[in-house]
Amino acid sequence: NSGVANACTGAEGELNNEKMAEAVANALSLPLNAVYTASTGVIGKQLPMNAILTGIPKLVKELDTTLEAGSLAAEAIMTTDTYSKECAVRFMVDGIEVTLGGMAKGSGMIHPNMATMLGVVTTDLAISKELLQEAISENVKHTFNMISVDRDTSTNDSLLILANGLAGNKEIKEKDEAYATFCEALHMVTRDLAKKMAADGEGASKLLEVEVCGAKTEEEAKVLSKSIITSNLVKTAVFGNDANWGRILCAMGYSGVTFDPDLVDLYIESNIGKLQLVENGMATDYSEEIATQILSAKEVKAIADLKSGNQSAIAWGCDLTYDYVKINADYRS
Repeated sequence: NSGVANACTGAEGELNNEKMAEAVANALSLPLNAVYTASTGVIGKQLPMNAILTGIPKLVKELDTTLEAGSLAAEAIMTTDTYSKECAVRFMVDGIEVTLGGMAKGSGMIHPNMATMLGVVTTDLAISKELLQEAISENVKHTFNMISVDRDTSTNDSLLILANGLAGNKEIKEKDEAYATFCEALHMVTRDLAKKMAADGEGASKLLEVEVCGAKTEEEAKVLSKSIITSNLVKTAVFGNDANWGRILCAMGYSGVTFDPDLVDLYIESNIGKLQLVENGMATDYSEEIATQILSAKEVKAIADLKSGNQSAIAWGCDLTYDYVKINADYRS
């Protein structure tokens, strides 16, 4: 359901959610526990059950296996998204072709720990439930949990992964080469969807990627990279194409991670080129004009090298524009 979050709706909301699932189960001749629900939208509103219960039988008749049908599903779950988000790959397991695809929505109230996104990943791979769960739990640490639009989490976020085994490969029950291949394919899909959500942040005009390298631990690199992408001052500087690197160091400084600022190198990069702004904590003699050109691209990357270890992490966010305020000031109207 897109449009109503069905959160803070009490016992009536719980009952409506069950009714929605029951209607789908009955229409598809499935047991109730085979139906998974997800809702996104305004908090505190009850689900429009008359429309839902009337619509479900009609939707079942429209089910199809075409690419167009998949694209329509990805479009249907959008709220303030400006475009639908899909990705699919094919890979080989034991000489058998396997397909893995996903769709997601999310544009506002997006912050690490997935909120408030909805995502569905499906595959015809044969794999044990336990390994499937382990794979997706590890995966989100490096993909969906490394994005942020506005530092706001919400009541609703769901990520489902389903495997039906129809590819016919030998069921994966251990962490072997086949499992590694699956995890690589899964990462390609979820990383692509995560980046698309960050790039489509409410009002955003560009994707901001931040890589922190040379850290002592991966966890420290994650904390630092997320601190940078969530800084409103960094986000507004990126919007204004302003190479105000002091804001990046500031965000790193209040992250809680201990590092030596006198060792830090900072770079910015896009399809225009790459430029070093800081070396050993001090500004280089860089060209402000070239820096502005680099930052004017649709996808911008900032790199912070701590030169204190060999661990790294990447986070994705977006700039902060006037339109973000407009969208969220008028969200319910």
